[in-house]
Amino acid sequence: MSRYIHWGYFLRISTFGLAIFAACGDVRAQSDQAAQSAKNAPSGSTASQATEDKVFTLVGAGDIAGCGAALAGAEATAKLIEGIPGEVFASGDLAYEHGNAAEFHDCYGKTWGRFKDRTHPTLGNHEYGTPEGRDYFKYWGERAGPVGKGYYSFDLGVWHIIALNSNCDAPGLGGCAAGSPEEAWLKKDLSEHPGSCIIAYGHHALFSSGIFRKHAVHPELKQIVQDLYAAHADLLLVGHEHSYERFAPQDPDGKVDPEHGIREIVVGTGGRSHDPLGFAMDNSEIRNSSTFGVLKVTLMPHAYTWEFIPVAGETFTDSGSGVCHNRAPQEANVHGLK
Repeated sequence: MSRYIHWGYFLRISTFGLAIFAACGDVRAQSDQAAQSAKNAPSGSTASQATEDKVFTLVGAGDIAGCGAALAGAEATAKLIEGIPGEVFASGDLAYEHGNAAEFHDCYGKTWGRFKDRTHPTLGNHEYGTPEGRDYFKYWGERAGPVGKGYYSFDLGVWHIIALNSNCDAPGLGGCAAGSPEEAWLKKDLSEHPGSCIIAYGHHALFSSGIFRKHAVHPELKQIVQDLYAAHADLLLVGHEHSYERFAPQDPDGKVDPEHGIREIVVGTGGRSHDPLGFAMDNSEIRNSSTFGVLKVTLMPHAYTWEFIPVAGETFTDSGSGVCHNRAPQEANVHGLK
């Protein structure tokens, strides 16, 4: 059996010694101010600035809808999404077991499918249970990116969001190594957004403490992550492991880098099932393997916050904040902080 089916503002924390928007009230206040600014802004460059000053929400998870009795988890996380306005990321393995049309219609469609018009999906390995992921691309249409590729990008204010296809050995994709079609596209895409804050998401992780390391750790993604690191990306959101794990900002070699590192968060908690965790990898800051939930990321003009929201009846959560690598230093110069 194929392996695809088998593996079921300016605030600068460390440099400037200032606190970032960690409290929900601060985020809400900034969102209200941004909304008022946009409302009052005239057309032209001032209106463009008002758009940049807006606060956006990106919420989601991976490893979502199993059919039958396994659908309960996806139903519970869908209730969370229902109460959170904003854009939704779905980081692979959306419809189990084979990602076919019936499973997308009957399982994913009845849960997270309610938010299809605001969801930005990526392919997991289970989506390749149908040849070349055909039913996935049919279900999502233009929202899935180019047929057969499945990687694309979009913007939320100053934030540039990149949806990756991390199935490097999928038929027809061409791998993820230097010079591969996806890697070449990524470098070009990043070069066209030099001043943006950057989030990337996909299904597989470069770092994860899953008990089966062949399933948990995917070194074939290193070149992709190297390109993101060179462009000063801020966050990498993944799934595949049915657990939650947050890493400290680090470089592609797994060395802590608080100034320029990418923070990876594994959020394979969409509802399908739970996977056990092994010994913690270096720089793993918090882990949980028993709670379904979604990750809510609040995107501000020069910073972000994250919050893991568990399903009803569960208590595990996680939250924190960080700065946008490509914009916070600029603001520091403007305000005389550097």
